[in-house]
Amino acid sequence: MSDIYNAWLKGVSEAERAELVALGGNEKEIAERFARELEFGTAGMRGEVGLGTFRMNIYTVKRATLGLSRYICALGEEAKKQGVVISYDTRRFSKEFAIAAAEVLSSHGIKGYIFEGVRPVPMCSFAVRYYKAKAGIMITASHNPKEYNGYKVYGEDGAQMALEDTAEVVKYIKEITDYFDITSDKIAETDFAGKDGLALTKYITVIGKTVDDAYYDEILKLVPDIKGNKDIKLVYTPIHGSGYIPVTTVFKRLGINAAIVEEQALPDTEFSTVKVPNPENADTLKMGMELGDKIGADVVLGTDPDCDRLGVAVRNNEGNFVLLTGNQIGILLLDYIIEMKKQSGTLPKNAALVKTIVTSTLADRLAESRGVKVFNVLTGFKYIGEKIKQWEESGEYEYLFGFEESYGSLAGTHSRDKDAVVASMLFAAMHMHHESNGISVYQRLIQLFEEFGYYTECNSSTEYKGLGGMEFMAGIMAKLRSLAIKDFAGYKIVYTADYLSGVIRYTDGRVDKTSLPATDAVYYGLEEGQFVCIRPSGTEPKLKIYVLVFDRSAARSGVKAAAIMEAVKSLL
Repeated sequence: MSDIYNAWLKGVSEAERAELVALGGNEKEIAERFARELEFGTAGMRGEVGLGTFRMNIYTVKRATLGLSRYICALGEEAKKQGVVISYDTRRFSKEFAIAAAEVLSSHGIKGYIFEGVRPVPMCSFAVRYYKAKAGIMITASHNPKEYNGYKVYGEDGAQMALEDTAEVVKYIKEITDYFDITSDKIAETDFAGKDGLALTKYITVIGKTVDDAYYDEILKLVPDIKGNKDIKLVYTPIHGSGYIPVTTVFKRLGINAAIVEEQALPDTEFSTVKVPNPENADTLKMGMELGDKIGADVVLGTDPDCDRLGVAVRNNEGNFVLLTGNQIGILLLDYIIEMKKQSGTLPKNAALVKTIVTSTLADRLAESRGVKVFNVLTGFKYIGEKIKQWEESGEYEYLFGFEESYGSLAGTHSRDKDAVVASMLFAAMHMHHESNGISVYQRLIQLFEEFGYYTECNSSTEYKGLGGMEFMAGIMAKLRSLAIKDFAGYKIVYTADYLSGVIRYTDGRVDKTSLPATDAVYYGLEEGQFVCIRPSGTEPKLKIYVLVFDRSAARSGVKAAAIMEAVKSLL
């Protein structure tokens, strides 16, 4: 480990060296940074910003891009001409990392398209498809704390890169042992805002307004004819992220007047007005709710730094703001989309919803009751993207909507990843629609609960930092698989699905297969579509527990969920 540390001391620039020298004899911190490499997984790589092999920095970004470049070069000259789209959000060093990636691609003769300024995940995905590029790179750590950044890779369909292709890229990356011997063309002009079409090198081109306009034109087709009052009182906050311009642009084009949380409108790498830039947290939407109270708004929308997740607060029947869960947001949008398509006579007979295995089964019951087929996939939006691609080729089903409990959704097929620009737009339109019918968004949710049961989700996420974190979680999962669990707090388990082995075991002795790719998750099916699921996060050192139950009242459902969660935690 000391050899690697010393190699970095010699390899980094003079300006950077001070950061490593400051570590001095702190063996624990040196181990944290150098005992392992930042893992490039199915969602790319993500980590704290800093120097070291286990950190996000120019050198780990260049190494990952060199691996991607070798993968593309191995596919041939046509793949190199198709090129790679590069986008980035408002986090620390996002633009610098994007430029570093472009420089490595250029040195290998690979065409590159780099956005002239910050753009969200869905616009990156859209641009990959727009240019028919071979791949895409998005520099972001999504809703992680400010100390993090990340590197996501997309395939030519605009979805996060497929497992088999990712494995090839990882193979090339692991062959690179010297972080400092990576050839890259120098991009001299780094202030290229507004310079759509500018050639930065022989191979790298700046993109901007042309792609933006094409994206807006496409997503505006997704909005039903708005008949309600457009002068609604609605609050939006981009939380210092990349959503500000695209979300306000579509609002303006639709004539929707949204009040903006001005203190959170501009980019800020430190996200100084919030603890964490995660719109599912009440603290993060606090300023939005305060503005909502000031102007009498009923809905507050917030998007995360890369604008792929939407958080929402709505007024309840007592007039107080309450946060909606990711499941509730997705179910309300699903209900609205189906209702509008039924009214207009455009709901396809083979319409399909795609959701993840840990997403609320209320969505299954709602969709099926409205004649929409439901498909459950593994956690990770790329699996939803794969279904879209599959049905485009087969014509068997027509994609209607996809969402996951972690606040991400996609209406339309212009993108193949979560799109909070579209989600914001549709939620605003839905708010107007329900208001024109004399009810609030919250009241519509209660109507759905009255129809299907009061659903409660009780999720928990425990972080295991440090070098031993991943190994510790692996030990917990191994122990869990060794136990024969029959119930949680007296609620009977009907079947147990181990998605790592791909086996489902029923309490009546039957055995079946999951028919999904292997992933580290154990799913306990309770009666009537209720469930408990335990899995390590694919992007963070966290162990996640999901509990989803329902009952005939909110109180009874809440008590049941709390009892089951307590039983699960006691077991672990």
